[in-house]
Amino acid sequence: MIQASTRAHPAVSGKEHWTEKRVANNGNVRLFLWQKAPVAGTPKRGTVLFVHGSSMASQPTFDLKVPGRPESSVMDWFAARGFDTWCLDHEGYGRSDKSRPINCDIANGADDLAAGSEYLLKASGAGKLLVYGISSGALRAALFAQRHPERVARLALDAFVWTGEGSPTLADRRKKLPEFIAKNRRPIDRAFVQSIFTRDHPGTADAATIDAFAEAITALDDSVPTGTYVDMCSRLPIVDPEKITVPTIIMRGQWDGIAGMDDLLEFFKRLPNPDKQFAVMAGISHASFQQKNYLTVYHILHSFFSQPEPVYRG
Repeated sequence: MIQASTRAHPAVSGKEHWTEKRVANNGNVRLFLWQKAPVAGTPKRGTVLFVHGSSMASQPTFDLKVPGRPESSVMDWFAARGFDTWCLDHEGYGRSDKSRPINCDIANGADDLAAGSEYLLKASGAGKLLVYGISSGALRAALFAQRHPERVARLALDAFVWTGEGSPTLADRRKKLPEFIAKNRRPIDRAFVQSIFTRDHPGTADAATIDAFAEAITALDDSVPTGTYVDMCSRLPIVDPEKITVPTIIMRGQWDGIAGMDDLLEFFKRLPNPDKQFAVMAGISHASFQQKNYLTVYHILHSFFSQPEPVYRG
């Protein structure tokens, strides 16, 4: 059983990697990957690929350091427990290429994961990946798993959306859809990041974490692509649950304004693999790893990623 300890483990050193995504008739796109290897002396437990959302790059989301907040980096937390942890900046975000005049939609993000996973599977020697995606990152991760089930051991979808039914955040966001369609990028700043934590249920995250998150995000980007917003507001559903054949967990924050409960339950019911779970996370809104209850999220994800395979399937 996992202890929800607040004891900080030693910092885990990271390593940067680069790969290229092949783009027909348009050259190659450079993609940045960040790795934190298992802490020395820990038994190897698996290889995790974390997939970021619409409004921030990967390192601020998954390797955030906050003074006074023990084990704030989910990558460090999993590395301390024997997992080889990786994340990737999608095209148009962070340190990856931003040169193409496109809006970097969800399908393009799944292409990034195909290229990134091909590289990291070779670099790490892993057979399959434990994949976690949040928000639009969950859509990218799900579409990637739909396309490449042979590369995915287990799939975790957090703050996921299927048809968009019952999502007040998306209903409000659709009011600006013409603006998002008209351009490839949208501006972000510290105030925008702070709004992520007030739109659903204020109080789920502490001020120091929000400030550190905003600072880390805006240090890498002052604008981000519009493609995931356009897709989530006008092109859902993008993923077919009946084509996701890998073991899957749906993780939904109690107050998440993106992930409608009935929408997710319908998606969950259609997943064909019986090795599946649905977890509701109490006291959490949207950005799970930056919430006050972040250790609950770690626990749920660790339990699913370390679950033994069934010995009897009937």
